[in-house]
Amino acid sequence: MGVSVAVCERMVRRLPGVEERDAGSWVSYKVGGKGFGFLWERTGTIGLKATHSEQAALVAERPDVFEVQFTTESFGWVVVYLDGIDADELAELIFEAWRLTAPEQLAEKIAGPAELCG
Repeated sequence: MGVSVAVCERMVRRLPGVEERDAGSWVSYKVGGKGFGFLWERTGTIGLKATHSEQAALVAERPDVFEVQFTTESFGWVVVYLDGIDADELAELIFEAWRLTAPEQLAEKIAGPAELCG
């Protein structure tokens, strides 16, 4: 189990319309000008946008893999430790973070998270 930073990056880059910005110690990911993820290579973690209920469920279920990053009025963000997750589950979380953010016309261009694992 576990996903490398390189595999995680490839998954994100397979999504339509992703804007990537290297900020030095992390990489931010946006779609339609809005953020949906932050990758920290040094710590082997990615922060992803989620619904409040998904954030709470993930952290409660596996606190060794997920932690609360922060919460906004609309969304909960969750930190994912890449060494504790398999590729299929990570693809699902990345896809959902992107889907929560992507403009509708982009969201229709990809069938689902399975397309990220190729």
